[in-house]
Amino acid sequence: MAHSDKRELVLGIAGLGTVGAGVVKILTGHADLIAARAGCPVRIKAVSARDRSRDRGVDLSAYDWYDNAADMVEDDEINLIVELIGGSDGPALKLSQAALERGKGFVTANKALIATHGKALAITAEEQGAALRFEAAVAGGIPIIKALGEGLAANEIIGVRGILNGTCNYILTRMENEGLDFSEVLADAQRLGYAEADPTFDIDGIDTAHKTAILAAMAFGKEPNIQNLPTEGIRTIAPVDIEYARELGYRIKLLGVAQRTKEGIETRVHPAMVPISAPLAGVMDATNAVMVEGDFVGQTVYVGAGAGEGPTASAVVADIIDVARCGNSCPAFGVAPATLEPYVPVPVERHQGTYYIRLRVDDRHGVMADITAALAEEQVSIESMLQRGRATEGGVYIVLTTHLTAEAAISATLNRFTKLECVLETPTMLRIEAF
Repeated sequence: MAHSDKRELVLGIAGLGTVGAGVVKILTGHADLIAARAGCPVRIKAVSARDRSRDRGVDLSAYDWYDNAADMVEDDEINLIVELIGGSDGPALKLSQAALERGKGFVTANKALIATHGKALAITAEEQGAALRFEAAVAGGIPIIKALGEGLAANEIIGVRGILNGTCNYILTRMENEGLDFSEVLADAQRLGYAEADPTFDIDGIDTAHKTAILAAMAFGKEPNIQNLPTEGIRTIAPVDIEYARELGYRIKLLGVAQRTKEGIETRVHPAMVPISAPLAGVMDATNAVMVEGDFVGQTVYVGAGAGEGPTASAVVADIIDVARCGNSCPAFGVAPATLEPYVPVPVERHQGTYYIRLRVDDRHGVMADITAALAEEQVSIESMLQRGRATEGGVYIVLTTHLTAEAAISATLNRFTKLECVLETPTMLRIEAF
């Protein structure tokens, strides 16, 4: 893509939801600023969305309208496609393949697409001399893809840990601040627009898993792999766990983790106990944050809005400017796509860590002996143990934290606990994340 000459960058934008409308607003409102930074004019020529009649708060009358987004690729004047449709397959995948095969630049905010088909798209982009950019796919307005691909390129990355879903962080913040149950806060979050009508993608960790797969690919030069990424959400977190976390010096956060270990590279998504002194512990409400550890730079932390019209559209337009300046000179994942090795993560049962376990048990003699016997059978060592007054559902709570142990041993211990007559409900387990 030319930069110093006076060629225009001519865009086709597919998807006119919140982010798509935001992109149009930035490109029209900041046209002179963007042209100066891009080194050439940037012009929208065509748009595509399912509903022509909907008011999106922007004037679209000057643009060609395509009912079928893939048809925009046939317009020879358009040299960059912006995809804001969403979904790992279907129209988004068809559009991405068509654009890159024609040598047109492709900018997307679609984490599912990149997490699932990223390597194949990067190879096509390289073969056809087309740019592929996806900054907006992870953590909204935080420039974390750029940081990993360029700013930290001198480092071997040791680990990446992030709060990557604003909905979950908002829910956990309100549960902590107001002592509410998960279901109460979720219903309120849906009413306020923080959570979708079907919140599964967010609260079960799937959204975070897509983003974690992309960060792992950027950090470690591996092919994105969403298939083998252990993923847990926040449905099982109760106010009592948040209270115990506070008492023990932690705060519960849903984390996406990608890190080097003695066993190999681990990727995982789950709620975790984060030490209250750690940078990620202080990130509240719908804010996102990513902490990267490099061998020479040490820890760097990136905090900002992870979703919404302005932040996500900002990242999309930054990628558009990047394409205007650099064309295809920067590979999408920071390395030649052919070198992105298939990634087989360390099995979760081999994860070494410390754990929090909460049990609701009968309040009778001999219970502690049963519990400590189950732990001893699996050679799990207790670091601390708390016993509290009666649980509202009957019985008492016993909370324990462990010394360093393998997850396989914890799983086996939890299995033993569920078979004890004195244990009144499925035990709750949370990983304690070391920072």
